[in-house]
Amino acid sequence: MDFLTNTTHLHITTWVVGIVIFFIAALNGKQSKGLHMVLRLFYILIIISGGALFIHTMGYGQGMLYGFKFIAGILVIGMMEMVLVRQKKNKPTGMFWGLFAVFLFVTLFLGFKLPMNINFLA
Repeated sequence: MDFLTNTTHLHITTWVVGIVIFFIAALNGKQSKGLHMVLRLFYILIIISGGALFIHTMGYGQGMLYGFKFIAGILVIGMMEMVLVRQKKNKPTGMFWGLFAVFLFVTLFLGFKLPMNINFLA
């Protein structure tokens, strides 16, 4: 399972593809069951790769911050699912879009701040 924790590329690829699929599904006029199922597959891939990285990062001495990032990431996935399900049921989604944005910002901020990040400036 070293390929999961060797670099963060697999995890970053899965959440970028997941977010793109989410926006396609959310902004699409009609609900596509197949697209929603593909997105759920990416939820699982994101959680597996993130969980492996979470276990790997315990050696960095900042387990609590990585734990907060893990919880915020799970909340992002939860808000993505809530937006799509509530859209399908024709219920208001404004609050869940806002929570999605807040949790995504927290997750990205912690992900790029913590030691196992990708340094874009170097």
